[in-house]
Amino acid sequence: MNDLPKQTSPNHDIVSQMRQLITVLKQHNHAYYVLDNPTISDSEYDDIRKRLIALEEQYPQLRQPDSPTDSVGDKPLPAFMQIKHDIAMLSLGNVFSYDELIAFMRRINDRLDQSHQNPEYEMELKLDGLAVSLKYVHGKFSQALTRGDGRVGEDITLNIKTIRNLPLFLPKCTNIDLLEIRGEVLMPKAGFARLNKQAIERGEKTFANPRNAAAGSLRQLNPAIAAARPLAFFGYSVNQGLPSDITSQSGALAYLRELGFETTPVQTARSAKDIQAYYDDVARTRSDLPFEIDGMVIKVNSLALQEDLGFLSREPRWATAYKFAAESAVTRLMAVEWQVGRTGQLTPVGKLEPVSVGGVTVSNVTLHNFGEIGRLGLMVGDMVSIHRAGDVIPKVGGVMVDLRPSDAQSIELPTSCPVCESPVVLPEGEALARCTGGLFCAAQAKEALIHFVSRRAMDIDGLGKQWLISFHDMGLIKTVADIYRLPTHQQTLVTLEGLGEKSVQNMFAAIEKSKATTLPRFIFALGIRGVGESTAMNLATAFGDLPQLQQASIDKLLSVPDVGEITAHNIYDFFRAVHNIEVINALITLGVHWQPFTAQTDLPLDGQTWVVTGTLSAMGRDEAKAHLQALGAKVSGSVSAKTAVVLAGEKAGSKLDKANSLGVTVLDESAFLALLHEHQRT
Repeated sequence: MNDLPKQTSPNHDIVSQMRQLITVLKQHNHAYYVLDNPTISDSEYDDIRKRLIALEEQYPQLRQPDSPTDSVGDKPLPAFMQIKHDIAMLSLGNVFSYDELIAFMRRINDRLDQSHQNPEYEMELKLDGLAVSLKYVHGKFSQALTRGDGRVGEDITLNIKTIRNLPLFLPKCTNIDLLEIRGEVLMPKAGFARLNKQAIERGEKTFANPRNAAAGSLRQLNPAIAAARPLAFFGYSVNQGLPSDITSQSGALAYLRELGFETTPVQTARSAKDIQAYYDDVARTRSDLPFEIDGMVIKVNSLALQEDLGFLSREPRWATAYKFAAESAVTRLMAVEWQVGRTGQLTPVGKLEPVSVGGVTVSNVTLHNFGEIGRLGLMVGDMVSIHRAGDVIPKVGGVMVDLRPSDAQSIELPTSCPVCESPVVLPEGEALARCTGGLFCAAQAKEALIHFVSRRAMDIDGLGKQWLISFHDMGLIKTVADIYRLPTHQQTLVTLEGLGEKSVQNMFAAIEKSKATTLPRFIFALGIRGVGESTAMNLATAFGDLPQLQQASIDKLLSVPDVGEITAHNIYDFFRAVHNIEVINALITLGVHWQPFTAQTDLPLDGQTWVVTGTLSAMGRDEAKAHLQALGAKVSGSVSAKTAVVLAGEKAGSKLDKANSLGVTVLDESAFLALLHEHQRT
């Protein structure tokens, strides 16, 4: 008998999504609560958890029995003794907006009778550290436990005792059999900076953030290590042994301060507007605090009302954390588009499922370059973490491979430019891909035009940057060849504000004059990446004329002084982009010309090798190199016994030191300018 085809349950996909999210959450629970080495931020974790909660609310009948949405943490670390909490250490729910705050307060009112409506709320800073429970017996410190899984924690008593601001004896509590205080162990910002600086000096691994540093310190089996760390304890509740005359949360914190404990500042309010105003003030000034916080904790102030309101499975009903706008979030990468920059670099831009990050809806994110895509292992369809701090452009912090869908697609580098269709090249071992159509590509046009007319290139005086951009925006100039077609637009140009008949004629005269140039100038004017004035001179010397340069192989290009592997490929690719050749041919057709180049002999510096180092005030290094080459010198990048002269500008460093040690002649800038004047180079 033939097997019947397997029927896929309509709920199969939903259960699969739930199982995938549960697996990921458990992994991050273990990293956060057990290993104290979280690999994602709290907000990213919250995003994943909220996705699971949303599915469970929509499909309650499919909720998985091992869902972590009702649990607090994870199993305690086996290296420490495990002890059950007298009272479970629960987590807090979260709100992220004013509307969610109002909804939280509405739920409180719904559970209170009419006489207790609109209760007073107490507000504290939400510290970003490790939650611990401390026990004092007759005023003497006796035990410290971590939160653990909320019901069983780890005994870290010996490490906690080393914290300098923690009172080990409470004289006012000798008559209290058991006092349990809960709070947060954290590492202040200044101490964290010092700790990482010391780690760098010792060549050790640094901590990612103060919370990791604090948690890692408390998990040391050797208390001496914890003692050496700059830790601090801040109390936030009294869970056992609170005097009966204290009836509020704010009163409990005042009691802790009276006993000698540190607490965060406390405010009280009854209205959502007042709570929001305090939240906004804290958000504005958080960077001035000596420690890290990630929001504010809001609690019903009355301890009696707290008891009436009770608890959910993992959190109290009477408290919530009002978190700051997330500086990171999790969303899906829907597609990748490629943009071409003014230098021809191709930049991939990720199109996202819109998500709020730092209070701003983000739908696009830069992926920087093709190498970054490979480093991240990114695919279209992936769930990604998006980071944004302050006004910084959002970026992808990581890929959640565990949540990758089965239909995820690899991201391919375009073979041709999305703007001009010229070939795209990515040199082996490089991360940056570029369009080769430098003279033709519209995305690179303005940069190419400005460089082409510059003084050391075609030297078209009177055709400045602003006019070039204006002419380009008007559609009069698309490529550098169109500069020589400007005289056909005379009637249009003379009507432009700021340009009269005389100015236009002067511009045309400068354009006409520039047609008679030299081969080194023309090569430099083409704007080939990595080809400066000195390299252009070397290429002209090596090949004599443009056709020979255009046909040169990579090996021949590499034989030219100062031409390395990357520059050789840039030149080779440039002259094999059809559109570039079309523009060059158009320039020649329009009258641009030069004489075949023959290097001069019997020049004053012929046979000498010079090195230029430091900063020159009268000119840049490239210009100085061009002057030296025009006088016959070879310009090298390193000093050796064969070096004839080192030209040393301001802040010359190791090259000057080496020249002095080898006894090489050193010229300062004033002597160099005198040399140029002597040979009529200035």
